[in-house]
Amino acid sequence: MDAIPISWLSMALIFLILCSAFFSSSETSMMALNRYRLKHLKQKGHRGARKASRLLNRPDRLIGLILIGNNLVNIAAASLATAMAVRLYGDAGYIIATISLTLVILIFAEITPKTFAALYPEKIAFPASYLLQPLQALFRPIVIVTNFITNAIIRWLGGNPQHNQNDDLSFEELRVVVQESSATIPKKRRGMLVNILDLEKIVVNDIMIPRNEIYGLDVNQDAGTLLEQIRSSEYTRLPIFRDELDDLVGILHLRQSARYLMAQNDIEKNTDARLDKRAMIESANEPYFIPEGTPLHTQLFNFQREKRRIGIVVDEYGVVLGLVTIDDILEEIVGDYTTNFTEQVADIIPHGDDEFLIMGSATLRDINKQLDWQLPTQGAKTLNGLLLEQLESFPDTSGVSLSLKEYHFEVLAIQDNMISRVKSKRIAWNNESEFDDDVNQIDDD
Repeated sequence: MDAIPISWLSMALIFLILCSAFFSSSETSMMALNRYRLKHLKQKGHRGARKASRLLNRPDRLIGLILIGNNLVNIAAASLATAMAVRLYGDAGYIIATISLTLVILIFAEITPKTFAALYPEKIAFPASYLLQPLQALFRPIVIVTNFITNAIIRWLGGNPQHNQNDDLSFEELRVVVQESSATIPKKRRGMLVNILDLEKIVVNDIMIPRNEIYGLDVNQDAGTLLEQIRSSEYTRLPIFRDELDDLVGILHLRQSARYLMAQNDIEKNTDARLDKRAMIESANEPYFIPEGTPLHTQLFNFQREKRRIGIVVDEYGVVLGLVTIDDILEEIVGDYTTNFTEQVADIIPHGDDEFLIMGSATLRDINKQLDWQLPTQGAKTLNGLLLEQLESFPDTSGVSLSLKEYHFEVLAIQDNMISRVKSKRIAWNNESEFDDDVNQIDDD
């Protein structure tokens, strides 16, 4: 060692420090790789991704190789630096070498390369895999022996060396991934992906047209009334029933009206004589029933399998609760894309500062979406249902006020045993101390 020039020893020390930086950055970059992007690049044929993926199949061997190489070069660098310092400074060289080399290794072989590797893992991991693979073959015997010992210690401590972390994403985790991908996916498409994931949490009851709002045909009515309903209908498919919806006959497609209607001019002259009820019933399709509580993603597949576009939601006793179409489900994914001509009056109307006039039939999900509120949707589905549920009785008159957490409601109108119109606003609310119950106050004006 004394015969070797200091310049050569300095070059060797620099080389060892660079090797230490290589192993440190390789370890961090390999562990920081995005596993899903790695799979994507591997499927596209990226050579670096394939090599990195092969190394990561056995993370214990990869870590063992990197740590063996890192410790070898660090110990060699420490010995070499000590020998150089002793030659230059005598016994004081031990202290000088220890302090100097610690700072050098920390800055140039640990912190800097590891930080860079954490920021740009692919730039480091993929090129490093070309060197790590042959090194793994070279140090294979040592790696196997060290892994055997460490795995035995892990088992003794109660662990499982063969345990691999599950990379599968749950729905909630995938939802977060989609929401955080704002830089690569446009907002509208990102919203559609999130809506698809949310279909599992929404059931048909949440989006169905309630029973009292179903537009259908009672075949026991006179022909003139039926013809007028058919001519004024904004829908292409209508339920037909006898006296009440629970006695459902079928689903009538108005495009097949030529089978039971005469020419339009003749109809206008004598409506009662131009409707063949029997032919109308025969041309109707069999009703398709949907159990209440069916998740939307399941019902979407059921519509696809059954080649249906409309279904009748029933409870466990067969009572009709409402109606759902495939368009309703698709609108939960892409947003409103059709025009409902029957909705001439909006369910939610701004009224003054932060106040809204809301129809009692408005669904809680629509209110939450349009106003960015968080009304509970686990029980009642409409505002009328929510208020009656909280009041626990039907209000005798309008003017009843109710506060549900940070939302204040004032009943303005009651019609047909329903709260038909409500004035509402969002108020300041202290969750911890101000209120104890969901319903904060009920006042009769």
